[in-house]
Amino acid sequence: MFVINGDKEPKSKKKAAKSDSDDSEEETKSSKSKKKSTAGSASMFQASTEKDKNKDKKPKKKGKTEDSDESDSEKEEKSKKKKGKGKKKKERAPSPDIEFDDLEKFVMQPAPQGVTVKCRVTRDQRGVDKSLYPLYYLHLDNEKKTFLLAGRKRKKSTTSNYLISIDATDLSRGGENFVGKLRSNLMGTKFTVFDNALNPERALPDMSNARQELAGIIYETNVLGMKGPRRMTVIIPGMSKDNDRVPLRPRNECDGLLVRYQNRRTENLIELHNKTPVWNEETTSHVLNFNGRVTQASVKNFQIVHSKDLDYIVMQFGRIADDIFTLDYNYPLCAVQAFAIALSSFDGKIACE
Repeated sequence: MFVINGDKEPKSKKKAAKSDSDDSEEETKSSKSKKKSTAGSASMFQASTEKDKNKDKKPKKKGKTEDSDESDSEKEEKSKKKKGKGKKKKERAPSPDIEFDDLEKFVMQPAPQGVTVKCRVTRDQRGVDKSLYPLYYLHLDNEKKTFLLAGRKRKKSTTSNYLISIDATDLSRGGENFVGKLRSNLMGTKFTVFDNALNPERALPDMSNARQELAGIIYETNVLGMKGPRRMTVIIPGMSKDNDRVPLRPRNECDGLLVRYQNRRTENLIELHNKTPVWNEETTSHVLNFNGRVTQASVKNFQIVHSKDLDYIVMQFGRIADDIFTLDYNYPLCAVQAFAIALSSFDGKIACE
């Protein structure tokens, strides 16, 4: 699945001389490959009890990571030279047709297998308090710019705390449009994503109405102050054989998703990492291939992958303007998980910079 063979490397070196249409062609080819390998990708994310059945299957060989992908700066130079030809909007293929009747249900459901949900995140920093507490919006990257989610950092919180809503005008904790939240530790290096259900202390004894933990994000601390790309780990609940998210409702913080991962209690958990960028000598920068979806260099640009298949991009996020970013996600992530992971990258991380 998405194996990069050695003979592809010379082709990638010629990318700088090719037209921007090459990016869209590659994306079309990769999307076809995704549809053919849907079953394979689904098995990677099954809960541990389900994975045991697939132990006898031989893992597929992985090719080398491309070391000559187009860098963000190269794409910028090309666009300047063309003076309007091949505008950025044409470079980014729009999201496939996605329709839904229930917005709240859609943003909580995993992406359809074989479909990349392409979105855009905009940051609104206008106003006095918005410079400290910006508003973030998630829309489908299509002609209609269909609204999905809004998020904002809560004021007067001990740690960073973001509310996520399905109404751009209602970002209150007690509102009926509240669907989830993102909370960090004191250092801003670990984040947990929750749904909108009750705190375990106020839930029923059987925990049926207690909140679920949807994801944990860990940023590696930079104790030496070395420059370079961030390193992050994303932990999410595993998927059942019916491709439903396994509910994770901890009774207390000691039983939470991040603590389980720290104690190596990884049953029903999926571990993901950001794809390591490759150092490019020509541009003297770290580069990743975003297939034309990202056009500006930023420390916030990243791709999330599973260790069993580094070429299946579970999620990618990157800058295209000062306050505009693209966010694309695949199965098994849902919109709330992907948006929360993106919000965590905006938060200040003194220990990671």
